[in-house]
Amino acid sequence: MEEKKLDIKSIIGFVLIFGILIYMFYQNQPTPEELEAQKAEQARVEAAEVQKEEVSKKVPEKEVKTIDLSDSTAVAQYKSTVGAFGFTSTTEGTTLLENEVLKLEVSNKGGQIVEAKMKNFVTYDSVPVYLVKDGNANFALNFTTTDNRVLSTADLYFEPSLSQNGDNQVLSMKAKVANNQYLEYRYEMKPNEYLVDFTVRSQGLNGVFNTSKPVTLEWDLKGIRHNKSVQYENRYTRLTYNHDDGNISKLSESSDFDEETEVDIKWLSYRQHFFSSILATDNHFKTADLTSTNLVEEESKELQFTKAYTTKAPLEFQGGELSQNMYWYYGPTDVKVLDDYTDLGLADSIPFGWGIFGWINRYVFTPFYTFLSSFLPYGIAIIIMTILVRLALSPVTYKSYLSQAKMKVLKPEITEINEKYKDNAMKKQQETMKLYNKAGVSPMSGCVPALLQLPIFYALFMFFPTSFALRQKSFLWAEDLSSYDTIFELPFTIPFYGDHVSLFPILASVAIFFYMQMTTGQSMQMQQQPGMPNMKFIMYLSPIMMLFFFNNYASGLSLYYFISNLITIFIMLAIKNYILDENKIHAQIQENKKKPKKENKFQRKMREMMEQAEEQKKLGKRK
Repeated sequence: MEEKKLDIKSIIGFVLIFGILIYMFYQNQPTPEELEAQKAEQARVEAAEVQKEEVSKKVPEKEVKTIDLSDSTAVAQYKSTVGAFGFTSTTEGTTLLENEVLKLEVSNKGGQIVEAKMKNFVTYDSVPVYLVKDGNANFALNFTTTDNRVLSTADLYFEPSLSQNGDNQVLSMKAKVANNQYLEYRYEMKPNEYLVDFTVRSQGLNGVFNTSKPVTLEWDLKGIRHNKSVQYENRYTRLTYNHDDGNISKLSESSDFDEETEVDIKWLSYRQHFFSSILATDNHFKTADLTSTNLVEEESKELQFTKAYTTKAPLEFQGGELSQNMYWYYGPTDVKVLDDYTDLGLADSIPFGWGIFGWINRYVFTPFYTFLSSFLPYGIAIIIMTILVRLALSPVTYKSYLSQAKMKVLKPEITEINEKYKDNAMKKQQETMKLYNKAGVSPMSGCVPALLQLPIFYALFMFFPTSFALRQKSFLWAEDLSSYDTIFELPFTIPFYGDHVSLFPILASVAIFFYMQMTTGQSMQMQQQPGMPNMKFIMYLSPIMMLFFFNNYASGLSLYYFISNLITIFIMLAIKNYILDENKIHAQIQENKKKPKKENKFQRKMREMMEQAEEQKKLGKRK
């Protein structure tokens, strides 16, 4: 195929599109009066947002009662409210569980984790990564006593006891009704582990629990923001859960509110892009009510939370007592870490993609990139992986280009058929199909190679934004390959684009533009039909849309697309100039025409259907 050169008309068209966009932007600039009105409105909105943020700091759907322990009257009232559990001493404080990677603080009030800190990771602004902090989470058991009290462990005081089990730290939190009667939360932390064994059990409470009414486990959490783009982070923040049969399900990450009632749950993951809070169980939750609420309406540097999650699951009594073996995971959403917990299947919480796409991502690209990045800089590893992927797909590229070359050779004959039967669409299609059959050319042969590449492209599209290996790894001007790169901060925000300029998406868009010029520019022009949309305009528009779309995406993904299209251009130039000979292709097609062609069943059926349609059309005209 002759290369489509970038002529002056193409350049003018490309420039005009940018000019129109800039014109539209400046035309929509507000007047000074409108700006003042906007400022006043913005001030009102910001005040409302501040108030909303203050409210949102409280755990949703759960009001935790507080008492003044220095007030003897308040303490007495508390003991009266909790009944037999008033036996436990009311002492404020927290107990620390800490190893090389994780720091947990467990509160006497509620016996729950009130702070979970990643010791080896920081946020985009160099603040330590917290998954639980400042009341963003709540864990409680809600139950009824035999004297008809409705209690929540979030309101009860627990007595801590810290001990050692070999190298493991063991924290026992007991809400007592007597010295040998209690409800216990038992935490066991191992060295260098993000997973903490968590056991809920009771002793001697079969006469305290009203076993005719269920005990409900409730776990609430609001995802704390860690990335510089809250909208981008929110796109990969999601409640994921594993059924007993191994199937992975999810609540919607895009809707404002989603809820489901599920059965036989093995684990629940509150994923916050690159970090996850996971609750797993040995016995499985028979049922669970799950909700996810979106807290991000627009891009904002002030927003501190992404989504609010809630789980409510009933626990079963065993002989009038509670006994549930569970696990807390607070750590990175990293396949290298989560693969250590194969018995629980926690690695399945990572969004690799569905079906064959996820399989390729997990078992091909993830280990391959891990291998390359073990001895190469992370950006160079992306480039090397991209080169190898494109070289592996080069036979597919060759098939696609060969199909386009064949279609180009047949173009004069197709044009002749179109002119000859311009008033008879059925006959025109029939003669065109006959030409393709004689020449040994299929118009769909160019589509098949493209379809074969889709699993690869989609797998890589999911790989780069979710690969923990890229987090906070720099390359050239990109400070973080898992987030967008910035070469210039805009003093304003462009809708759908943002308030910054990223260079890698610009380079990728330019490469896509020239690639489309080589592959589809000429064919679009040739296939232009009267009354159809201007395909050439769409060809110019596509790189611009790509530019807008990827400006807030991971720079590693934009780097991949830039290198991928650049390599594809070189491969296609090599195919055009050194491998394919259009004269030979033309000669081969003419030779194919001379050979008798045997119709397959599909071709014969299509021909018969067309002939019948043509005959019916003739009969209709005679009437």
